[in-house]
Amino acid sequence: MAKLLFKLNAVTEEEANFVRTRLDEAEVNYYETSQGRFGISLAAIWLRDEEDYETARALLDSIQQEWLEEVQQHPIPTTGQRFIENPLRFILTLIAIIAIASLTLIPFMDAFE
Repeated sequence: MAKLLFKLNAVTEEEANFVRTRLDEAEVNYYETSQGRFGISLAAIWLRDEEDYETARALLDSIQQEWLEEVQQHPIPTTGQRFIENPLRFILTLIAIIAIASLTLIPFMDAFE
């Protein structure tokens, strides 16, 4: 009987591909389900044979540790770095945020006068 190994609903495509590649290299017999058309189903990687669960789980734990180490090598850019990389996009985003906030709050401004 099939056994759930890894949920994919909140995982980036890059991480999912990383896990798939490592499972393929280890020749784990698995299949994958998608979220479906409306995104409400469980996207996951399932083991075809429940007897392989313990070894596959141990392998998945080492895969996730490897992924964590790889991700930590690439620092997340700060707000200042993003501004320096693309100042026009940063400024337009701020203008859009201010415009949306203003349009949302304008109807309530009459209540304070």
